[in-house]
Amino acid sequence: MTRARLLEGVRVLDLTNVLAGPFCCYQLAQLGAEVIKVEVPGAGDLARQLGADPALNAAGMGASFLAQNAGKRSLTLNLKHAAGKEAFRRLAASADVVVENFRPGVMARLGLGYDDLKALKPDLIYCAISGFGQDGPLRANPAYDQIIQGLSGVMSVTGSPHTAPLRVGYPVCDTMGGITAAFAIVAALFRRARTGEGEAIDVSMLEATLVAMGWAVSNWLIAGVRPTPMGNENMSAAPSGAFRTGRGLLNIAANKQEQFEILCRLVGREELIRDPRFARRDDRKLNRYELKTELEQALGARTAAEWAPALNTAGVPAGEILSVPEILEHPQVSGRELIKRFADTPGVEREVPVVRAGFRLAHGDPEPKTPPPALGADTEAILAELGYDAGEIAALREEKAI
Repeated sequence: MTRARLLEGVRVLDLTNVLAGPFCCYQLAQLGAEVIKVEVPGAGDLARQLGADPALNAAGMGASFLAQNAGKRSLTLNLKHAAGKEAFRRLAASADVVVENFRPGVMARLGLGYDDLKALKPDLIYCAISGFGQDGPLRANPAYDQIIQGLSGVMSVTGSPHTAPLRVGYPVCDTMGGITAAFAIVAALFRRARTGEGEAIDVSMLEATLVAMGWAVSNWLIAGVRPTPMGNENMSAAPSGAFRTGRGLLNIAANKQEQFEILCRLVGREELIRDPRFARRDDRKLNRYELKTELEQALGARTAAEWAPALNTAGVPAGEILSVPEILEHPQVSGRELIKRFADTPGVEREVPVVRAGFRLAHGDPEPKTPPPALGADTEAILAELGYDAGEIAALREEKAI
């Protein structure tokens, strides 16, 4: 497979930890950027100790780290040590992008903030990812995904009226923060190529999440309708949601009048089309649970796996509700080669599969070219590239600057 090289020649310094920042920089690495992960000596990214496999955590190659750091190089630097700071300044002068997710003000206090680095590299693109942004009353608060889920309103609309507020089952706010940062960085790189100007980017996970909430936010802002939790139901249409079948749950989105009518005929309940409770779109929304009961009685005649292709062929959007292992093994995913597998990851005595980017390109697909790095694996090589000789590198190690 030809690999995408859209960002070839771009050097990114990744000072981030855990998920939002590493996820951002992972997207850039897959597009061909040289991503140097700058880590704390002896510890590194906290994600090295996180994940469902204790043995990998103990080895500093936790599953959470492996998932977001392929295609990167690892350099350990003590940014609190004068010599470590000087090495970072040299590195920053050679970079195109710096990404950090410290609390606001930390990098400036180290003498390594945007203004400090811009003096060394005027066209530098500096991206700070934080929970709440660089200003505002919450700016100094620690931010974890679940905290942002709760503050943003995500939890208030997740689950049913009986279970909400409920946490989304994956770190959606971290992920949205990371993908927003990657988008902003690429936009800044595009402008820099045209004007030569650098940029300071301030990414708020809270704001990125609110932007991604779409109709839940806009229905309140524009229509004055307060969003409420509706479980597996779709507030904008019926029948649209998850339905019991003879075996397994089935998502059906019969959002249009013609789709509703096709559905009724296909399941053998054509009389529902003429039922005054369900005849019009707004009627169906008001009587959604009565309609659901009627349809589930008919859907019980076949399994979800049987109904899905029949409905889709007839023009009614439908899909089985699958587990993560089931969808990863599905030919739709496996056939498009979403998973990249590394057989030679340092410190890991097994194959490491990771997901690539969520898009493909005609001129080569995004994918990481190297496995996730061991902590500090590239320190000496990168320092040598910056002009340090063997004696200087040894002195830095002796001083615990690296």
